[in-house]
Amino acid sequence: MSDAQNDGANPEKDLSASNLPGQRGDAGEEIRVQRGMFGANNGGDTSGYGGLVRSIRLPGEATRPYGGWFDEVADELEGALEEQGLVPENAIDRTIVDRGELTFHIEREHLERVARTLRDDPALRFELCTGVSGVHYPGDKGRELHAVYHLRSITHNRLIRLEVSAPESDPHVPSLVAVYPTNDWHEREAYDFFGIVFDGHPALTRIMMPDDWQGFPQRKDYPLGGIAVEYKGAQIPAPDQRRSYS
Repeated sequence: MSDAQNDGANPEKDLSASNLPGQRGDAGEEIRVQRGMFGANNGGDTSGYGGLVRSIRLPGEATRPYGGWFDEVADELEGALEEQGLVPENAIDRTIVDRGELTFHIEREHLERVARTLRDDPALRFELCTGVSGVHYPGDKGRELHAVYHLRSITHNRLIRLEVSAPESDPHVPSLVAVYPTNDWHEREAYDFFGIVFDGHPALTRIMMPDDWQGFPQRKDYPLGGIAVEYKGAQIPAPDQRRSYS
């Protein structure tokens, strides 16, 4: 381990980070500082990267022009919402362009209307939603739970993302099953593993964990667990009981 790691240096701020993947420098919003490879703090870090310190940042809001067809989609969406009597700024919290992807962060109370507009407007025609993914950012206070939707336009051969957030204290997001029926099982999975409650879902139930299971296993604050593994003449302890290298 290098002296910089021993000193707790942050490679995004204190070292040359040009050869590190996925660095945003000082751009975007810092939601926490991660120590170790995977950010686990309630068990032993057995990865050998316990001295790694790095900023976890959400990408910052983009400014126009976004480039390529991104501006066309943004203009068409804002115009279609205005035609419905909805001020675009009230529905679209911010627009992100990051790593070649266009993401609209939507206020959750307007999610269904925005999704329906993206599906039905002739200039947009995002006919297919390939699913919803849950994300948990414990350090993103007041919006710890995120739901991310991938929308594809078969007509125009385009791919965008919608993202909504909700606090852990009120983990409710409108269901999009009525707009995109293929989201049925994806919303159940996000509910099962992240605890996001999709209001209006026809039958929101756990699909992997037992019905009486306590907690949501893919949240970042879910405790490490496991059982000890026994071999002839030796025993390997459960993950949460192994020694730490940090």
